[in-house]
Amino acid sequence: MNRKGRRQKRTMKAIIVQRRKRTEPSTLEELKSLAEAAGYTVVGQIEQVRKQDSRYQIGVGKVEELSKLVKETGAEKIIFDNQLKPVQAYNLAKATGVEAIDRFQLILEIFARRATTTEAKLQIQLAKLQYELTHAKEKVRLARKEEQPGFMGLGAYEVDVYYETVKRQVHSIKEKLKKIRERRFLHRKRRTELGFSSISLAGYTNAGKSSLFNALTEEEVPVNDALFTTLSTTTRLVRISNKKFLLTDTVGFIDRLPLTLIEAFHSTLEETIYSDLIILVVDISETLDVIKKKLSCCLETIERIGASGIPIITALNKIDLLPENEAYTVLEKLKDIAPNPILISALHKINLEKLKTEILKKLAKYVKASFKIPLTSKSMSFISWLFDRTDVKRIEYNGKIAHITFEAVPWFAEKIRKQVENEFHGEFEK
Repeated sequence: MNRKGRRQKRTMKAIIVQRRKRTEPSTLEELKSLAEAAGYTVVGQIEQVRKQDSRYQIGVGKVEELSKLVKETGAEKIIFDNQLKPVQAYNLAKATGVEAIDRFQLILEIFARRATTTEAKLQIQLAKLQYELTHAKEKVRLARKEEQPGFMGLGAYEVDVYYETVKRQVHSIKEKLKKIRERRFLHRKRRTELGFSSISLAGYTNAGKSSLFNALTEEEVPVNDALFTTLSTTTRLVRISNKKFLLTDTVGFIDRLPLTLIEAFHSTLEETIYSDLIILVVDISETLDVIKKKLSCCLETIERIGASGIPIITALNKIDLLPENEAYTVLEKLKDIAPNPILISALHKINLEKLKTEILKKLAKYVKASFKIPLTSKSMSFISWLFDRTDVKRIEYNGKIAHITFEAVPWFAEKIRKQVENEFHGEFEK
């Protein structure tokens, strides 16, 4: 292996910071996971319990402590769990000599690293620009004072010119996403015409959605312990007890997911809005308080995207990491807040049959119907098509007549009736 091949990519050192109220929990552990998912090496952390300081977010004494920690560790970035105003980021950069970003900017960095499709990349750009738009005027004003880390180059723009430039870029990306969204609508329409009910996997990031997707589809989408492994939707046909459904893996939720990001990923999250059933995947290997917090976050996000009226099954995942009695204890404590909870292990395929049974119950809107049609080359193709799209229960041949009994969703059964009567002049029974 040559020297270039042996060279490892250097990670940037970062210090994580949270300023919180006494009644608020510490979220530094999650912030550390987010920072690592973005490629940072966390070399220090600072936490302060106090009300917000208008200049720095944290108090002046903590800023001095932060500045000293930057020098001691060689940190190149400061990451705040709190939302930073442009003036706070500017003041922190001036005091410490390194750029300060907030949680939202960090999540955007992770998404930028994970994005692989054109749509996902455009959605990231849109979210970045919309964020920039809300801070543009203040950032330009601050940049004019003197160059600071994280503000390089902005001083070259006049405020109105810079603001209009960002607005034009936002409009351009929205137009591109609109075309992609139209194509997605056509794909969804074609899938619907096939007569299959659709199921969406939702849940907090790293809860095991992709593992469950793989277990149900017997395929392999990327799975690892990093946050936000899935940014684009993946849809596959799954068969449960001879009935076929469309299963979609979606982007993971996270606490305090900014509205800007939800809007940017609207076309991706649409798959959840238009599904017939949501399987909400929850990691129950964590502490009860964390489980409840993440579950609440997921249910709130489902409501925010307009999917609250869709039936939900809560898949309490990763039971293989808990003693059996503890898993049932957690189940009892979540019964009042988790819709239709079921204990599973996606990785080890434990209780998947129970989950499938519950899926069939929730989507039990199939009707049984039968018809008779004359046997021709055209009707044989139609029968083959029917096997691919419905649950054919029985087929009998009597001379040149085929008698078929099948199950399908009501509107699709009606579509078949029209074809039988209009195209084949057959007899339809319901």
